[in-house]
Amino acid sequence: MTVSVSQQAYTDLVEEAQHNGEIIHHQTDSERIYRLPKCFGRGVDRITELRNGLIIHIRQAQLRQPLRLEQQHESSFPLTAKFYLSSCSRVTTPSAIGINNDYEETHGYNYLYCLPNVLEYEEWRAEEQIQLVMIYADIDYFRLFNSDYESLPEILRQMIETGSPTQFHQSFGKSTIAMQEILKQILCCPYQGIIRQMYLEAKALELLILQFTNWTETPHQSAAAKLRKDDIERLDAAKDILIRTMNNPPTLLELARQVGLNERKLKQGFRQVFGTTVFGYLQDYRLQQAQQLLKKRDMSIARVATAIGYTNPEAFSVAFRRKFAVGPKAYQMGKNY
Repeated sequence: MTVSVSQQAYTDLVEEAQHNGEIIHHQTDSERIYRLPKCFGRGVDRITELRNGLIIHIRQAQLRQPLRLEQQHESSFPLTAKFYLSSCSRVTTPSAIGINNDYEETHGYNYLYCLPNVLEYEEWRAEEQIQLVMIYADIDYFRLFNSDYESLPEILRQMIETGSPTQFHQSFGKSTIAMQEILKQILCCPYQGIIRQMYLEAKALELLILQFTNWTETPHQSAAAKLRKDDIERLDAAKDILIRTMNNPPTLLELARQVGLNERKLKQGFRQVFGTTVFGYLQDYRLQQAQQLLKKRDMSIARVATAIGYTNPEAFSVAFRRKFAVGPKAYQMGKNY
């Protein structure tokens, strides 16, 4: 049986839970952590307020029974980027204008939208691990940049220039490898205080940049970049070869020949499917393997570097710090997990 609840009723339940000592409050003024009221299930909402109205909202929960949440959005609705790491929800917006008013937001996908003056219903399934990251940005936030807005999609440009939110909902499909890595960095932020604020703001902007760049791709570019099913299978095969030969990978030309693609299609297809370059993917994979080896704490930094294909431990340390914002030694000592 689905439980239906309005936003006001939900807020009242949260306040009641707070009064009963069930709600967690973070110690800093910039961050709040709310526990899901027990009547719904278990989980938390972590809301971090950054500068100039930029907010990161992390939701991790599991519901006891299906939930239908009713929300009446105000005219000041912020630009919202939403990234689903697990689970999904059905959304209906009967009062929306010019957009699909019944759709599903899906695990592994990402969205950008603005829904001022819209009545929205979100339906969540029970007994599923819900994990998503949302970024809220007031329209005025983008007006702080001393630049023109010609490089932005038209609807965003108009919103910023007029200062007036406009109803739209844009799906960008599956989150790229680059997006997934940034989301991991947000969830595992190793910093506190002002450095945490700076780090999270940078990561939020990176995600918005990737979405904006995706959206501004021209129809001609999109058509040219479309791949056949067998092309995607060949790209997956190329990815598997890179993983198997991590310590001694083939050249681009060799890799292209092994999977039956020309070098240009290999490079373009890799960026489209995996969101990064061929060797960018390889480096990401190597460093992710390094994370797992460092957690064991029984290997030297030099041995870890060699195990993932780096001949120079210093080059490995620089690459690891650039990617994870913490050195391999500090990571090994458990200072970030």
